[in-house]
Amino acid sequence: MRRYRAMFDRLAARSEGALGAFLMIGDPDLQRSEDFIEALIDGGADMLELGVPFSDPVADGPVIQAAANRALAAGTTPSAAFDLVARLRARHADIPIGLLTYANIVVARGREAFYARAAAAGADSVLVADAPAFEAEPFVRAARAAGVAPVLIAAANTPEDRLKKIAEWGGGYTYCVARAGVTGADREVRFDHARLLAVLKTHAAPPPVFGFGIAAPDHVRAALAAGAAGAISGSAIVERMKDGPAAVAALVRRLKEATQ
Repeated sequence: MRRYRAMFDRLAARSEGALGAFLMIGDPDLQRSEDFIEALIDGGADMLELGVPFSDPVADGPVIQAAANRALAAGTTPSAAFDLVARLRARHADIPIGLLTYANIVVARGREAFYARAAAAGADSVLVADAPAFEAEPFVRAARAAGVAPVLIAAANTPEDRLKKIAEWGGGYTYCVARAGVTGADREVRFDHARLLAVLKTHAAPPPVFGFGIAAPDHVRAALAAGAAGAISGSAIVERMKDGPAAVAALVRRLKEATQ
C-alpha cells in the first residue's frame, strides 16, 4: 500500500492526477503480454491494473472478455500470472501493481494462499470484481493479513452505509465506476458523481480513481475535474494492442498528458 501512497503524494505535489493502465496477463500470450505491460510503463502509466484471466468475467465488456479468453487459450494460470508480476517487480521497484480478478479464482486457490502469493510476487493490491462491499469482508481480511490492499468498487448509486464500509475496508485506492454497465470504450461517459465523491471524502476513503469507459484524454480530464485522484483506462488500451507495443505506449502517453 505504501507504493500507492507515495504515488498519490508525488503526483499531488505536482498538481497531477494518476493514470492507471489495464491489460490482461497472458493476452495474447505470456511473453507478449509482458512486452505490452512494459509499453504501458514506457508510455508513462503511474499505476498498473493487471487482469488475472477468468472464464466468466461478468463485470467486463466484450473487449476484455475476449482478452481473458485469449489468455486462457494460451494457457495462462494464476501461478503464471504471479510469476509475471514477480518479473515486473524485479525490474520496476516503485510502480504500484494491482491485480484484478474474480472471486472464484481467489477462492479456488484459498483466500489466504492467493493473497500471500500476490504479496510475495510484489503485487500491491487486488480488486475482486464480483465481490461487492457487503460480501467483501473475508477477502478484505485475507488481503490485509498478507499486506495487500483490498481495492473496493463504488458507484454513484451506492448507498451511504455501504460507502462507509468501502471507506473503512478499502485500501490503495477506491475504484469508482464512471458509468453503469460493464467495461468498454464505446459509450459516453458523464461524471455526475459529486455525492459519491463527497461521501467517500467524508469517510476518509482511499483516493477515488475512475474506471469503466475511460478511453480518451477528454475522459481523463473530466474525471480529474470531477474530483477524482486518477483514472484507469482498459478496453481502449486492449483494443490498441492490435497495432503493437509502440502504439499502446503512444496511447498511454496521450492519456497521461491529460493528467498534467
